Amino acid sequence: MYRIFIVEDDPGLAEGIAQMVRAWGMDARVAGDFRRVAQEFAEYQPHLAVLDISLPFFNGYYWCQEIRKFSKVPLLFLSSAADNMNIVMAMNLGADDFVAKPFDAGVLTAKIQALLRRAYDFAEQSPLLEHRGAQLDTGDGTLRYKGESIPLTKNEFRILLTLMENRGKVVSREKLMERLWATDSFVDENTLTVNVNRLRRKLEGAGLPDFIATKFGVGYMLAQDSEGGNKPCCT
Repeated sequence: MYRIFIVEDDPGLAEGIAQMVRAWGMDARVAGDFRRVAQEFAEYQPHLAVLDISLPFFNGYYWCQEIRKFSKVPLLFLSSAADNMNIVMAMNLGADDFVAKPFDAGVLTAKIQALLRRAYDFAEQSPLLEHRGAQLDTGDGTLRYKGESIPLTKNEFRILLTLMENRGKVVSREKLMERLWATDSFVDENTLTVNVNRLRRKLEGAGLPDFIATKFGVGYMLAQDSEGGNKPCCT
């Protein structure tokens, strides 16, 4: 399900857009604190964001630049300031499209769907798996977070790939070992423990603590934001 983040300071309009998006089978969240737009964006991990230009505290241009520092998801500006200068500025700062207010709901929906198709329908060409703002590129085997590339060994990549492919599910130690060492039936389980712990330390050093949760006696899974305070003590 696609997630749409709406940054609009008119509560009625923001909720109207959210309801329209949900009617098309997508999830939607409206920004709650206009001083923390980038943080709320990172926490929600949307597939697309709709940004007004005129906002409290900082305008949409500012937040577009901040978001572009760590995310490439489509950004659509929605504003009554629809003169050529504002449209050009929005595009130059990293926006993907611009819709003028007042707008037709059908046009806005069509624009959102077109951006989603362009960004995600051809994911097989260079698939990205994302969790808590971190993106794993299965094409080149790299992990990116907040604009930085995190180098991974072959085993670390396979562990993350398996966990991200099974997001929301517990992956057994047996399944991970099969994925890592399919041709070797005599691998000591401690080897998996060493690899997972090394990967955890690397993720923590990159600003992703508690990214992998241990389900004792079962296996591992990607930790959700709500689990961030529960640090696995052992494997």
